[in-house]
Amino acid sequence: MSALDKAKNAVQDIEGKAKEVFGKVTGHEDTEAEGKKDQAKADLKDAGENVKDAGENVKDAFKH
Repeated sequence: MSALDKAKNAVQDIEGKAKEVFGKVTGHEDTEAEGKKDQAKADLKDAGENVKDAGENVKDAFKH
């Protein structure tokens, strides 16, 4: 996973947390749900990148 991808995912997660808190504080359930959705997207992207990295590591192991 590139550092840029990690940073983008972290930003999306932080934005999602902020939306969730804002939604809770203001009573806007839609904003709260959108924040949770943004956090879930960031988590899925991280998981996908980790699988991709693991695949590359296996591929590299067989080269040597």
